[in-house]
Formats: sequence, C-alpha cells, structure tokens
Amino acid sequence: MADTIMSRTPLPSAAEQATAPDASPMEAIALIREGVPSEVLTHIKQALDLTDAELARVVRIPKRTLTRRKKDGGLRPDESERALRILRMVRHAKAVFGTTEDARAWMHAPNMALGDEPPLQFADTEPGARRVDQLLGQIEHGVAL
Repeated sequence: MADTIMSRTPLPSAAEQATAPDASPMEAIALIREGVPSEVLTHIKQALDLTDAELARVVRIPKRTLTRRKKDGGLRPDESERALRILRMVRHAKAVFGTTEDARAWMHAPNMALGDEPPLQFADTEPGARRVDQLLGQIEHGVAL
C-alpha cells in the first residue's frame, strides 16, 4: 500500500479503495452501509496528529462511543460516512500539497476562505467538506481564491 494517506497504520483496503480519487460511488455506498472497520479511526488520528478528543470532534462521535467503536471493531453507517469524508479530504490535501506534513499543516491552519476556520474544523458537515474539497481543487489548479 504505497503511501496510503500518511499513516503508520495501514488503511483497510476497502476504505482505501472507497476513498480513491477514481472510486466508484457504489464502492463507497456499500462500505458505508456495511460500516467501516474501526481501524479507520486510528488512521485518521495518526494522519492528522489528533488527540482522542479531537478525533471524536472531527468524526462527530462522542468520546465514550468512540472508545466503544474501537473495541467493537466497526462503525455505524452514519459514522462511516463521516470517517470516509475525512479520509477523502486528507487524501486530496496530500495530493495537492505533496507531503503528509504540508497537508496536515494546511488542515489545521485557519483559512481566510473558510471564515478563518481551519479546514478540518470547517469540514465537520457535508456542505463544509464540499467547500474544503472545492478549495483544494482551486489550489490544485491555480485558481484565484
């Protein structure tokens, strides 16, 4: 798995495939309905250098529930959808900025185009994540912000 996102924890292959730029929506839908493995949470945490509390906020799962999901081994569909959304965004940021560290720094830094919120915080809803993805596309293609 060559540079799966940037983590020391390998991303489960189904999540890797579902978040690939050329992924079929059907793959993501099937995985979301089934529920992604809880290892995805560890991957997100390491990729973005988050604490458990920050991870819980990012994926919008109460911290106690997050601990339980890790023990149970899988996420519910709504949680899976949010986790995959974050993974896609991280992958896109890494593709745009080229390195794990630069992508992580950008995700945590306040951004004027997002009302001075960090992209990671702004993307806590689907419309916010779409705006962050759009912003990454503008940066990628050299479009004025």
